[in-house]
Amino acid sequence: MKAVRLHEYHQQPVVDEVAEPEIAGPHDVIVKVGGAGVCRTDLHIILGQWDEAMSPTLPYTIGHENAGWVHEIGSAVSNVAVGDTVILHPTPTCGLCRACRAGQDMHCEQSTFPGLDGTAGGMAEYLLTSARACVKLDPSTEPKDVAALADAGITAYHAVRKALPLLYPGTTAVVIGAGGLGHIGIQCLAALTAATVVVVDRNPDALALAGKLGADHAVQADGGQVDAVKDLTGGAGAEVVLDFVAEEGAENEGFAMTRPGGSYFVIGYGGTLVVPTLDVISTERNIVGNIVGTYNELAELMVLAQAGKVTLHTKTYPLDAAQDALHDLDTGQVRGRAILVP
Repeated sequence: MKAVRLHEYHQQPVVDEVAEPEIAGPHDVIVKVGGAGVCRTDLHIILGQWDEAMSPTLPYTIGHENAGWVHEIGSAVSNVAVGDTVILHPTPTCGLCRACRAGQDMHCEQSTFPGLDGTAGGMAEYLLTSARACVKLDPSTEPKDVAALADAGITAYHAVRKALPLLYPGTTAVVIGAGGLGHIGIQCLAALTAATVVVVDRNPDALALAGKLGADHAVQADGGQVDAVKDLTGGAGAEVVLDFVAEEGAENEGFAMTRPGGSYFVIGYGGTLVVPTLDVISTERNIVGNIVGTYNELAELMVLAQAGKVTLHTKTYPLDAAQDALHDLDTGQVRGRAILVP
């Protein structure tokens, strides 16, 4: 089968011919991939930024946002059957450790992260995963239309869900970055809260999309965005700032947009947040880290998606055009998410 594999850091992945995966354990599931999201994390992987954290052995198949159809199942699999349409939680988990028992399965002590940790990912024709990762979908669902919800979607949803107790009517939520993750976060805020939503982005097209998705105010990131947010919030700043960029200075601007007692949620990454400790204690502002959401959150998000309340804006590419998709993402030519379709 064809698979998009990274051979060396700082070099583009290539499409190789590799053996199809095989069932090895009773809870294994092989999925025929119908859509694989192209994520900014894939760009970070190519640059070697995850090498120290994950120590993957090269070469390996990338791709951690996947949906498709069940192709084969292990002997103990009972939650899905061959032919079912599924979206896959990106981290197959053990179900037995303390984190899993507490419903925090994204912190599972035994989890793997296909496409990131050296385990073969989903930019391929077939993917080996676990029954615990499969969320069954309505059979009319097109995997390419929802694949990116498997990571980008639940990452955005996870952050918004954590912020819900802070976003009662009359509050303001700022979204920094209306791209692949941010445009999902805007829709989650619109679906789940009564907060006023302010979106900050440097791209006019992204701001126009944000308005269509439920943003109440659009702020051009032209150097005056912190003051613009302060003006919209009576000089105080927002109760919640959701930063889907968190690099190139956005991270320090995001903290500055947060009001006293407010919370700055970091979802994007790549930058360095520099905050004097006095500024933290004197204003009681919180800095909240966010990673991929839980299996339950993916299931909840798919309810919103199948009700039409969260819709991915996508640009599709054939598997052989993986390098084109990565280039377009890196150069800002993708509004929403790029999807590879084997």
